[in-house]
Amino acid sequence: MHANNIAALNEVLNPQGIRVRLRLTDVAEEHARTVASGLGAEFLPSVQALLASGLDGLVIATGTGTHPELIKAGVDAGIPVFCEKPVALNVADALPVLDYIRDRNGVVQIGHQRRFDAGYLEARRAYQAGELGWIHSLRAVTCDMTPPPVEFLASSGGLFRDCSVHDFDILRWLTGREIVEVYAKGSNNGDPAIGEAGDVDTALAVVTFDDGTVGTVSATRYNGAGHDVRLEIQGSRGSLMVGLDDKTAMASAEAGIAFPAGKPHLTFAERFETAYRSEMEAFVELILGRRENPCTPEDAVAASRVADAAQESLATGAPVKVTVSVGS
Repeated sequence: MHANNIAALNEVLNPQGIRVRLRLTDVAEEHARTVASGLGAEFLPSVQALLASGLDGLVIATGTGTHPELIKAGVDAGIPVFCEKPVALNVADALPVLDYIRDRNGVVQIGHQRRFDAGYLEARRAYQAGELGWIHSLRAVTCDMTPPPVEFLASSGGLFRDCSVHDFDILRWLTGREIVEVYAKGSNNGDPAIGEAGDVDTALAVVTFDDGTVGTVSATRYNGAGHDVRLEIQGSRGSLMVGLDDKTAMASAEAGIAFPAGKPHLTFAERFETAYRSEMEAFVELILGRRENPCTPEDAVAASRVADAAQESLATGAPVKVTVSVGS
């Protein structure tokens, strides 16, 4: 997906006199060669060869466990880095990476693509403009239609770290507030192998912000209606719903109401297709020095702190205080 989006950037950037050239590598060499051939890109046999080839920027779209060392390699090469979320599997592993980036004045953008989604952008604008008044309730929903392979789930860090971390990030970004406490519950009614791998397939977290506002963050791997991502923001003056459109994965139970009219999204890649493209365009602008970093590693680690607390609460059955977030 990222390779396709990078290759497609030329349609947007060529009129500005900018041409993007793509080189790629992957441990799945045959697949990477196929992708490269289909995009007219150059395949290189290793990360070392890739970094030695004279890059202007590095995009990391690998498994979470590989992120720290690849981020460091890009920083050492002296080039801006884009890395899919999160920085590392947990906050403890991420903090040394933050120090490494800071000590070397590295430039790293983390991939929280919802910051580029039109609905979330409009909700943030409306809130900051005072159109909603003060917020009394927030409800974030992220539902996969079907679960990823159990092998992936076993190394993902858990549902809150892998999935709900996007909601934790967007809640901080939209409100400008920190989440200071989390109370989480979860269940496993789908594939027993998910539980055996140490994860849950459905979970809910009650979050408390530093001004006392409360919200909920729910997630599931088994939403048969389709891929469903929404955020409900209710304020003293008005309310908004992000993700309520003709592809929303639900149906109205009210008689005579045919909503939604379209077919639901099936995957996150469909739901956020435009946001992912905008995110990669932003990375090119960051490389060129035309914009500020839209999602710093500190931002990502702050969201991961909440996800870690949610996983701890899920395991202990008790509310967990969120440690002081890294400043963004």
